[in-house]
Amino acid sequence: MDKTNNNYLLQVDDLKTWYPIRKGLLRRTVGYIRAVDRISFRIREGQTLGLVGESGCGKTTVARSIIRLVPATAGRVVFEKTDVLSADRARLRQLRKEISIVFQDPYSSLNPRMTIGNIIGEPIKVQKGISGSELRGKVAALLTKVGLSPEHINRYPHEFSGGQRQRIGVARALSVEPRLVICDEPVSALDVSIQSQILNLLKDLQDEFGLTYLFIAHDLAVVEFFCDVVAVMYMGKIVEKAEATELYRNPLHPYTRALMSAIPQVDPALRGRRSAVSGEVPSMLNPSAGCAFGPRCPLRQGQCLEQQPVLKESTGYKEHFVACWKCQDNNYL
Repeated sequence: MDKTNNNYLLQVDDLKTWYPIRKGLLRRTVGYIRAVDRISFRIREGQTLGLVGESGCGKTTVARSIIRLVPATAGRVVFEKTDVLSADRARLRQLRKEISIVFQDPYSSLNPRMTIGNIIGEPIKVQKGISGSELRGKVAALLTKVGLSPEHINRYPHEFSGGQRQRIGVARALSVEPRLVICDEPVSALDVSIQSQILNLLKDLQDEFGLTYLFIAHDLAVVEFFCDVVAVMYMGKIVEKAEATELYRNPLHPYTRALMSAIPQVDPALRGRRSAVSGEVPSMLNPSAGCAFGPRCPLRQGQCLEQQPVLKESTGYKEHFVACWKCQDNNYL
């Protein structure tokens, strides 16, 4: 599918998901954990957008907010022309046919009391009203599509390896024939040898069905291989966004550079000096008034700690957006 078109399948605008902190007998709200704090991005149909960052930066909360598994505090999530966050129950049920999710943990995401046939077949039965031999045939076809045998249809999750379970999770996500698949760290719990198999499977399925992916990960080497556009998150905010080839060739934000320098290199000639990041990750309960990365940034100056930078296009770099006072105008490169 042509990935250069301007047809946005998903648009996220100023999405906020804050979790209230309640104390006392009356459970009064005394503060908020700002898990996702006003982020925006677009995904074109047939494209893969990678959302990367350290554990705890808010990536999974973004995914769950988009499909309303957790309630968003504010913002807009538009799938084609439908505002997901304001959709009623009937429309939301229709949207669940269009948007699926592959969860991170292939062990806890499958019901141990259900057979594989029921796990994959239940969404088809609920959403499409198919049952009996027709349902069994569709489940068998999906198992074959993800590299498993139709003979596995009556087995239980504990009879499969981690890689096989994740294939079952992919089959379940594809069962309702979605257009957008959210992959929430789908390979992080798997061995390296199995990771490549699952990634190649997802790529093949994208080519075959024209799928659009929101791919969430903390492994930048995986994201470089898999994604068209990459957005880097830190403390609930997007700090840099660009096409994958551009971002890996020319990372601008100090946090992105630190992440890039931590990617293991097999060739000793490619190993450079790592960008050191000092200090601890600040609390999301009481974030800095300035740049979220400011307290840890080696390039910080007074403005960085006092005023929050806005994500905007960097001077001289088309479609390369960065939230940093020093690197937006390239005055430290």
